[in-house]
Amino acid sequence: MSLINHEELKKQLASGEITSLDDITAEFKNILKEVIQTASQEELTSHLGYDKYQESSSSNARNGYNEKTIKSKYGEFDVSIPRDREASFEPQLVKKREVLLDGSEDLILSLYTKGMSVRDIQLHLDDLYGYELSTQTISNITEKVIEKATEWQNRPLDKIYPIIFMDATVLKIRVDRVVKNIACRTGTAK
Repeated sequence: MSLINHEELKKQLASGEITSLDDITAEFKNILKEVIQTASQEELTSHLGYDKYQESSSSNARNGYNEKTIKSKYGEFDVSIPRDREASFEPQLVKKREVLLDGSEDLILSLYTKGMSVRDIQLHLDDLYGYELSTQTISNITEKVIEKATEWQNRPLDKIYPIIFMDATVLKIRVDRVVKNIACRTGTAK
């Protein structure tokens, strides 16, 4: 399954509509927006139990959209998430009050575990992806890492850990007219 119309993409490249990586990222954000909105509408249809414009005896019905700005590792984009009259619909793809896609949280956690401060992460996200998160939001995300790290540090240890040392010398050897790196054993096993 492909969401990209390859022929349309070829036409845009040939006509000069897409000339840079930023143009491709903008197109990708548009596709991501459409996928999120379509999936959310299908989630609501499943929740209500009937299709749009179909008659139903249920008191619950579609009730417009909530506009929200999603922040992802590709930048910010606006989406319209459908809602119902009874407010019982809980979207799963982009949950209520959620503005970060999972990839962004993973990116923040990765930067934090590599030693960047909360302020540095905030500036990095603004410089690279064009959206700003509060230091409190970043701190809340990084607390997940601290909890898991503390849990890992306090885990019970086994009494014995087997260790195997393997050693080899890597030589460049010509095989069938191609030079390859071959590992050669350097000692004897005991």
